[in-house]
Amino acid sequence: MQINITHLTSVHPRYDTRIFLKECSSLAKIEDYHVNLVVADGKGDEVKNGVKIHDVGYLPGRLNRIFRTTKNVYKKALELDSDIYHLHDPELIPVGLKLKKRGKRVIFDVHENIAKQTIDKDYMPKAMRNIVSKLYRYYEKKTLNKFDYIVLAENSYDKDYGKLSDNIEIILNMPQIEPLGKFVNFKREKAELFYIGGISKNRGIDVIIEAVKILKEKFPAILLHCIGPYDKILLENLEIKDVQDNINFYGRLQLYEGLNYSINAKAGLSILKPIKNYTDSYSTKVFEYMAIGLPVITSDFEIYRKIIQKNNCGICVNPLEPKEIAKAIEYIISHPDEAEQMGKNGRKAVEEKYNWSIEEKKLLKVYEDTINKKCKLW
Repeated sequence: MQINITHLTSVHPRYDTRIFLKECSSLAKIEDYHVNLVVADGKGDEVKNGVKIHDVGYLPGRLNRIFRTTKNVYKKALELDSDIYHLHDPELIPVGLKLKKRGKRVIFDVHENIAKQTIDKDYMPKAMRNIVSKLYRYYEKKTLNKFDYIVLAENSYDKDYGKLSDNIEIILNMPQIEPLGKFVNFKREKAELFYIGGISKNRGIDVIIEAVKILKEKFPAILLHCIGPYDKILLENLEIKDVQDNINFYGRLQLYEGLNYSINAKAGLSILKPIKNYTDSYSTKVFEYMAIGLPVITSDFEIYRKIIQKNNCGICVNPLEPKEIAKAIEYIISHPDEAEQMGKNGRKAVEEKYNWSIEEKKLLKVYEDTINKKCKLW
């Protein structure tokens, strides 16, 4: 019996690592599953990795995305008339509720703890942040329990979402070992550094730049590769004049395209600031660095100490201290034998414990349960 599955996103890129490369591609390998992915990027329809991608078109601006794009996504969802819908964005919750009214099975995927994130939004007055956070948490409690399954991207989210439904599974963003194999390198020769992910002050770009300034005195040719989306205004306000030849900003690239710049890097950076949503959540890039044999330099949070120090695959640092970050980078550059062993240790840990094949089994179980259990009634 063929099962038609449709993943819906109004904001994520079509080749999003979690949605497309991991979840959709894993499901498409199952013989009886026909997998669709609805996106809104204006790049057209295509079939890739056995997944049929449907593009509803790109509309600029947040209001357009929230109102018009979600309407287009819902229209396409109805057209596909699938057995199971898997949603990936908070603005698609109303779409999921409408699909439930039509008797469809719906899975909601919690990528981020939005209520916690809101508390640290700099563009919002502090008093308003708390109000918005509480309102959104209330909205989640009133809506998410109507879905057939809730999938969480982090262990820490269980504290806030665990009581919303009897059907909850934690599916972590662990790396896929096989496609990362071509990027594995333990003999790294150049004074280069690597970063992939969103670029912002909360993700440490300001302190990383200051660390590069310090390192330039001893390593004049040091080069930082920064792959990921960034705000041009942010870069204009950062003091990068003294190191503009030592940092390359490439913008958003597909994961495997971006990892090409990691081959000669000495260390992978993940310097998250100590804000609520970061101190107890995994950064996917940490495990991707480990998977390719890249020593990791990351924030000295308990959640990372348990990974990095226990497996001896990098160094944890104070994310607010550029001198400490620079000292850790200098150590790795100056101790190639130790750095090589860190890379090997990280790769071994990923092969044994931190990989997508483990999470994939949980994903498939979610779908088996969703198919076999009675659909939740509205």
